[in-house]
Amino acid sequence: MRHTERELAQVLHTGPFHLALRTALSVRGLPLHRVQHHLAHRGVKLGVTSLSYWQQGVRRPRRPESLRAVRALEDVLALPDDSLLRLLRGDGSGGDGERPAARSYRSLLESSGAVERLLAAMESPVDGGLHTVDHQERVRIGARRELAGRTSLHVVRAHRDGVDRYLAIHRGDPGCDPSRISVRAGENCRTGRVRWDGEAGVLVAELLFDTRLRSGETYLFGYGFEDGTGGASGEYVRGFTFGGGQYVLQVGFDEAALPVRCRRFEQASAGAARGARRDLTLTGRHRTVHVVEEGVRPGLVGIDWDWD
Repeated sequence: MRHTERELAQVLHTGPFHLALRTALSVRGLPLHRVQHHLAHRGVKLGVTSLSYWQQGVRRPRRPESLRAVRALEDVLALPDDSLLRLLRGDGSGGDGERPAARSYRSLLESSGAVERLLAAMESPVDGGLHTVDHQERVRIGARRELAGRTSLHVVRAHRDGVDRYLAIHRGDPGCDPSRISVRAGENCRTGRVRWDGEAGVLVAELLFDTRLRSGETYLFGYGFEDGTGGASGEYVRGFTFGGGQYVLQVGFDEAALPVRCRRFEQASAGAARGARRDLTLTGRHRTVHVVEEGVRPGLVGIDWDWD
């Protein structure tokens, strides 16, 4: 299937690297041996096997000579400068190896490993075969200052054939009871298996798509969690294993329980210091705050607030 310029522009923005490279090759109509020939004319030696591995995501370029080859590829494929290299920098890759390079949920969300155990119990692959193009999330904080619930409108892109589900993770506040948290499947999906870890306060829900996706296809679906089982909430955090895509987070407060201060923050991992703090102003009749993250990086992004 020949991809379009529009699809290429989109995947150059969202990544991952291997899918962007494969889409560029398709749009330009260049077989790998011709790409190798063009690279050689630019003084870059790269084997067809390496190119094949890169576009399949089996291996990733990281050595200096490999990164020089990627820069030359941008020229050969008539891509914007730094468009492929940016994707390599943005996903936190640590070296050549099996794709996609990512932090584990253990480092992103919680130290007990509960999320990893739950994902393993759901027989989930390492990456799920999907990456986020756009994610709009709305969080509700109730009159008791509790995390009442959240809803998501999610657009994903498949980077392999046959993907037909998404595993959504909900982490409650201290004192929550995951067995009482309900999952709501919205448009274009239905609820499958649901598993939780009461001690860690984590729930994983399987959301089944209405179709099987082919590599490169996008899918839009909605879902939500009704919680309200925990104590007072002081923050909401979203973890990203992969770079790219846009994330919008809105936190709404009950008018009977408004915070005195709200801030945006980010972290490289759950144990790292919080940085890039920015004060947020309550809007919408003084009840909501939001952040828009374009081209997210692996790690955590969130909003925290003070009650007194």
